[in-house]
Amino acid sequence: MKRQRSIGLSSALAVVLGLSGSLVAAVAVADGPRAPQVRWGTCPKDVVAEATPTELQCATVPVPVDYTDPEGARIDLMISRLASTNPEKRRGTLMLNPGGPGGSGLAQPALLVARGLPADVLDSYDLIGMDTRGIGHSAPVKCGFTLDGPYTANIPPYAADDAAVTKQAKVAEQVAKQCARHDRDGLLRHLTTANTARDMDRIRAALGEEKTSYLGYSYGTALGAAYASMFPERSDRIVLDSNIGDTHLDRDGMRRYALGMEQAFPAFAKWAAARHDSYGLGRTPAQVRRTYFTLAERLDKAPVAGFDGNLLRQFTFGNLFKKMQYPKLAQQWQTLAGSDDAAARLLSQNATAGKASSSIDNPLAVFAAVTCNDIKWPKSVDTYRHGVAKDRERYPLFGAAAANITPCAFWPHAPAEPPVAVNDDGPRNVLLVQNLRDPATPHHGGKMLRQKFTDRSRLLSVDDSGHGAYVLGDNPCALNTTTRYLVEGKMPGKDMLCRAG
Repeated sequence: MKRQRSIGLSSALAVVLGLSGSLVAAVAVADGPRAPQVRWGTCPKDVVAEATPTELQCATVPVPVDYTDPEGARIDLMISRLASTNPEKRRGTLMLNPGGPGGSGLAQPALLVARGLPADVLDSYDLIGMDTRGIGHSAPVKCGFTLDGPYTANIPPYAADDAAVTKQAKVAEQVAKQCARHDRDGLLRHLTTANTARDMDRIRAALGEEKTSYLGYSYGTALGAAYASMFPERSDRIVLDSNIGDTHLDRDGMRRYALGMEQAFPAFAKWAAARHDSYGLGRTPAQVRRTYFTLAERLDKAPVAGFDGNLLRQFTFGNLFKKMQYPKLAQQWQTLAGSDDAAARLLSQNATAGKASSSIDNPLAVFAAVTCNDIKWPKSVDTYRHGVAKDRERYPLFGAAAANITPCAFWPHAPAEPPVAVNDDGPRNVLLVQNLRDPATPHHGGKMLRQKFTDRSRLLSVDDSGHGAYVLGDNPCALNTTTRYLVEGKMPGKDMLCRAG
């Protein structure tokens, strides 16, 4: 029964920084361009396997654990490179981040190549992937999470009533204590977006670059916004795709997952209704929506092969990220609606095939640490009860999950510094790319960041559904406009809309 809860993990993880004055000054005078200090070599076997057939090089860069003690303890961050092979067109480095926080980025250059990253971009830049501090091959942190434990996803379970919030609060408190017990080397409290941005600047300097360009997705937009704000004159061409709306993920950002699902779900409902003869989920989008609620409530009372209503909601949320995942989602609904235990068990096994029990530990630990360290979260359980009750009505598809209580309410460390304030005093070099219907980072996040980067940014809205527009989507206008900016530096003169198709 417990193991099936992990089905929603990949869906949940695929989702979707401030400075004190003295620390700002210390960072602002960090090392500038110098001779490259990176020694490139072979990547670890797991990275090689994930990147195949593209061949990447890897290296490590040392950084301080605590930037208030720059001569103190250090950790090594692993970075990867897909070098430009066209010296005449190469203009610098393009650092990458896949999101999270908690996502490994070492293989990201190869993954973008596989998705069709334009040749002009590959000529113009050395693509630099990385495992940011605490992740993967960069001093990984752990909290001891397992597939059969009570905490298997970074989004809380759907809370049907106040009692469910109280129950989740007990789990969240134990998670916070568990992370504290496992933090034997004291690294966990230093996992913040601001520190990761500082790490990026150390990497830039180690590569011998005066400036760096950047492409970040989802949470990677918060990291990119922080870097562009902390180091405006060292940021070159910045592309932030699927924007959270700020330099950190806070409770309001988590709650916007519910808004995003409401906006993205109709595309799936329309798709499923057009295939009623194949899946039987409803002849109209409205009927498909009713099927969702009926099935979730039924599974709340009688799970099928361990698949309960919470998992259905998580699984549905995660599979709205890409239109190519619609058939898998429709098949899962069909199986669960038929109460076919054997088929549901087979789908569950396929969803978790190849996952070691420990595979969730590192990403979930990083997600908790960064989100809880970046900003102070409410501690009162009543605050979450009220939020869940409001969002259950306001966003019935997913609101009672996204508003539920997280380990941040009980986190053992107070934020060491305020969140990074968005700095609009710098070059106009931030291109915000945002689908109109994104389940994890709704279009509102792009508009929020556009208002904060008033003079420095332009917003490229894309009439599409899903999470990720540039390269990850299939809109030619979004692809060409963003590529033109990265390669030629041609920022749209004003905010623009890429129409569907």
